Amino acid sequence: MKAPRIVVVGSANTDLVVRCRRIPAPGETVLGGAFLQAAGGKGANQAVAAARLGADVSFVARVGQDAFGAAALAACTAAGVATDHCHQDPTAVSGVALILVDDRGENAIAVAPGANGLLSCADIDRAAGIIRTADLLVLQLEVPLEAVLYAAGVAQAAGVPVLLDPAPVPEEGLPVGLLGRTTILKPNAAEATRLTGIAVADEASATAAARTLRAHGPGLVVVTLGAQGAVLVDDAGAETVPAFPVSAVDTTAAGDAFTGALAVCLAGGMAPREAARRAAAAGALAATRGGAQPSLPTRAEWEAFFRAADVD
Repeated sequence: MKAPRIVVVGSANTDLVVRCRRIPAPGETVLGGAFLQAAGGKGANQAVAAARLGADVSFVARVGQDAFGAAALAACTAAGVATDHCHQDPTAVSGVALILVDDRGENAIAVAPGANGLLSCADIDRAAGIIRTADLLVLQLEVPLEAVLYAAGVAQAAGVPVLLDPAPVPEEGLPVGLLGRTTILKPNAAEATRLTGIAVADEASATAAARTLRAHGPGLVVVTLGAQGAVLVDDAGAETVPAFPVSAVDTTAAGDAFTGALAVCLAGGMAPREAARRAAAAGALAATRGGAQPSLPTRAEWEAFFRAADVD
């Protein structure tokens, strides 16, 4: 099968990670353990995830002309991601994420966007040719909303499906019309709650939220529920995708692994339910490893894990 062509528009960060027994409360200091510096950012993570799983991936982003920016681009290139449309901006520093990971593998993250906040519609125009010829466009919300909306419009006009990971959900909500330009929407439980006002905590509430979101435009909505799996809703109805039970080490990029795998499967023509199952496998496998991009599986690892897992 020919490798699907995927374009990712989004953020590139350097992750500074501290392991600690638990996430500190406001005003509290907790002595941590191991420190890790790794390439991250939702856009770069999803681009690398898709490339490692066999897609032909191009990344559209901004980084600074600094060591962090150079390292971020080098990590993408090493994974096989084309970075021709990643601009090194001399006026800004590269994005940085400060991440705490506790003994359960849960995390708390604060991001300083830096150059990510300068991605513009002009950057999208320069990449319009590869967007229009892609099999799928992948978007998140760690870059300016006007650029995200504009990129979705370029893809929609060319008949290219758009997968939106609505993270983080902006305080002001989504731009008007963005869901109407979205083909596949993949929120987690917290994001689905923010977007709908429905408290998403289980299969029933996730299904209700997915139906609400689908009414605004996306043909397929997949709500991820961590260890409870995921719920998808499309024209065929609603279905729960079971989780792959693993001992989580670090969940930092598990959602990005899910998104990257979902993009690869759907862009390659796989049916949504099977695509979601395979995406769940990629997310579970990533959670068993530390770091963001270091945790993302190769295609061989992904396929072996999926075959070996005993999931109904």
